[in-house]
Amino acid sequence: MRYNPHDYQRYAIEYIKSHPLAAVMLDMGLGKTSITLTAINDLLFDSFEVSKVLIIAPLRVARDTWNAEIQKWDHLKSLTYSVAVGSVKERTEALHRKADIYIVNRENLTWLVDNFPFDFDMVVIDELSSFKNHKAKRFKSLMQVRPQVKRVVGLTGTPAGNGLMDLWAEFKVIDMGKRLGRFITHYRDEFFIPDKRNGQVIYSYLPKPNAEEEIYRRISDISISMKASEYLKMPELVTSEYMVSLSDSERAAYDKMKKALILSLPDGKVATAANAGALSGKLSQMANGAVYSDNGEVTRIHDRKLDALEDIIESMCGKPLMVAYWFKHDYQRITERLDKLGIEYMKLDSEESIRRWNEGKLPVALVHPASAGHGLNLQDGGSTMVWFGITWSLELYQQTIARLYRQGQSSKTVVIQHIVCKDTIDERILKALEKKDHSQAALIEAVKATVEEVKG
Repeated sequence: MRYNPHDYQRYAIEYIKSHPLAAVMLDMGLGKTSITLTAINDLLFDSFEVSKVLIIAPLRVARDTWNAEIQKWDHLKSLTYSVAVGSVKERTEALHRKADIYIVNRENLTWLVDNFPFDFDMVVIDELSSFKNHKAKRFKSLMQVRPQVKRVVGLTGTPAGNGLMDLWAEFKVIDMGKRLGRFITHYRDEFFIPDKRNGQVIYSYLPKPNAEEEIYRRISDISISMKASEYLKMPELVTSEYMVSLSDSERAAYDKMKKALILSLPDGKVATAANAGALSGKLSQMANGAVYSDNGEVTRIHDRKLDALEDIIESMCGKPLMVAYWFKHDYQRITERLDKLGIEYMKLDSEESIRRWNEGKLPVALVHPASAGHGLNLQDGGSTMVWFGITWSLELYQQTIARLYRQGQSSKTVVIQHIVCKDTIDERILKALEKKDHSQAALIEAVKATVEEVKG
C-alpha cells in the first residue's frame, strides 16, 4: 500500500529525524507506528545516521503490530526486522539474525541486556508510560545501557496517566535526567508537596503551584503532542451508564461483607495506600457480583451485572459487542452466562480471535484492559463497548476505548457503556475517571468515604 502521510504525520516524521531525543505524544489513532517506521527508514537509508534499531513494546504489539506495519507500506519493504519474543531459544535465534530492526517485548528487556551486547544506536520505546516506575527492572536495565544509545524515541498517548510524578522516570530514560533531574527525590522536592500521610510515611503528593507549567516547559524542546480531534475527523464518542440496583437481600449481603472487610483493617482505618488498594479491589469485585475469599474461592453475591449484560447483548440484535472485564471471576461468570445463552464469543488474546473480530464474525469479544490496552487495531470489528467492571487506571481505560475510537473506524458513532452498580464504589471510580483523576489520592479518598459510611 502506498503511504500518503497527513501533514501532521510529515511533521512528526521530521521531528523524530531532527531530534535525537524525542518524546512523541500522539493521541490514539494518529499512526505513531507508521510515523516512527518512516523516520527509521530515512535515518537508516537516507542519512545513514543509525544502523541498528531496537523497538521495545508490549508483548502483543511487539509480536503483531510493528511487523504488520512494515509489511503494509510499500516504502518500508526494504526494512529487515526480527521479532524477539517467545521462548529463550526463539528470542536468541531472533537476536542472532541480521536485521535493521529488532523488536522485543518489554518483559524481556532485562534478559536482553543481561545476555547480549547492547550495540543498538537507536531505541524506540513504544508506550513510554510503561517505564514510569523507576524501581522496575526494565527501567534499571534500560538505564544501565542508556549511555550507549545516541537516539531515543518515546511513544505514548498518555504520558502522565497517573499524574506528573510519572514523568520523571519516563524522561530520564530519554535524556538521562538532563531536564527533570537525575534523582526522583530532587524532582519530588522541587515540584511537589506531601499530601496524604500516616505518621512519617507519605503516600501521596500534590503538585506545587505552577509546577505543571514548569515541568512541561522543561521538556518542551524534545516533546511534541498531538490530539486526534485536532487532526482527524473522528466519529462521535457517546458514553452512557447502565445502572443496576441490588435487591434488599443482595444489598444486605453486600453491606455485611463490606462492613466485615472494612472492620478487619488495622484500627478500622485506611492508613496506607496498600490498604486502600486492597479494599478498593474487594469492593469493586462485590459491585461486579462476586468476591474472592482468603482461600481463593469465589463467593457469589448477585447477578445484576450479568443480567444487564444479557439485556445489552439482546439490544445489539447480533451486532458485535466488545466487553471489557477486570477480574478473573468476572470472565468466568460472563462466559458461563454466554454459554447458557448459546452466544458465540472469544477472548481477544490471539491472532485468530483478533482476525475474527475485525472481520465482524464475533457477536461478543471479551477483552482485559491490561492485555488489549495498547496497540491493537480493533476498530474494524465493531463500534460498541461495554465495561462490565470499571478500572481505576485512566491510562488503560482510555487506551482500551481507543481500540474502537480511532482512525479507520467506519461507524459515525462509537458507544461506550458502563454497567454501574448503584451506591457502590463503581460510582466513585467512574466519577474519578470523568474528572481524569485516578491518582492514588483519589482512590484513597473514595475508599475512605466508604469506610466512613460504614463506621458512621
